[in-house]
Amino acid sequence: MDGVFGPKTLAAVQAYQLSNRISSPRGNFFGVAGPRTLSSLGVSGGSNNSTAASSSSSSSNSSQSTSVAGASSSSSNSGVISTARSLVGSPYVWGGTSPRGFDCSGFIQYSFAQNGKSVPRTVAQMWNAGSRVSSPSVGDLVFFETRTGPSHAGIYLGNNQFIHSGSSTGVTVSSLSNPYWSRTYIGARSL
Repeated sequence: MDGVFGPKTLAAVQAYQLSNRISSPRGNFFGVAGPRTLSSLGVSGGSNNSTAASSSSSSSNSSQSTSVAGASSSSSNSGVISTARSLVGSPYVWGGTSPRGFDCSGFIQYSFAQNGKSVPRTVAQMWNAGSRVSSPSVGDLVFFETRTGPSHAGIYLGNNQFIHSGSSTGVTVSSLSNPYWSRTYIGARSL
C-alpha cells in the first residue's frame, strides 16, 4: 500500500461499488471511497484515502456557494494563512468541513470563511471561480489532477510550499517539489 489513490485503486473501488450495488458509472460518487463504500466495508469514522472526493459534486448543484468574496493578495490573505497553519494536524474526513475533520476543499473553505471570505465548496467550483495565474502568490490556491479534472487543492504558502488536507496525512504542509505533487500539479488560481 503506497497511500496513493491511483488508477488501480480507482478500478478496484469501482468494481467493489458495482458488485455491491453501492454506486454506478452514472452516480456522483462512483469510484470514491466515501461513507457508503467505507460503511459497507465495516470501516467507521468517515476517513478514507480518496483526495478526489471533494470534486465529485457537479457544477449544476446550485445550492453550493459559487461566489468568491475578497481579492487575493499576500496582505489580505495573511489571516487565511494563519488560520490554515493553526489547523495542521486536523484529520482528513471525507466531506469534512470542520476542525474535527476536513477534506481538501472543506479545509480551504473553512480557512477563508474564518476570515470573512466566501469561496465555493468543491475543488472544481474553486478552479472555475478563480483567475488563472502563471505563478502562485501567497494565499493563491494550487490545484492537482489526482483523477480526471481538478481534484485536489491547497493554499500556497510561498517558497514552493502549500498547505492542504491530504487523505493520508490530514492537514499538513507539503512541497510542490515532491514528485507526486509536481507530477499532478495543474496550475494555480487567485480568488
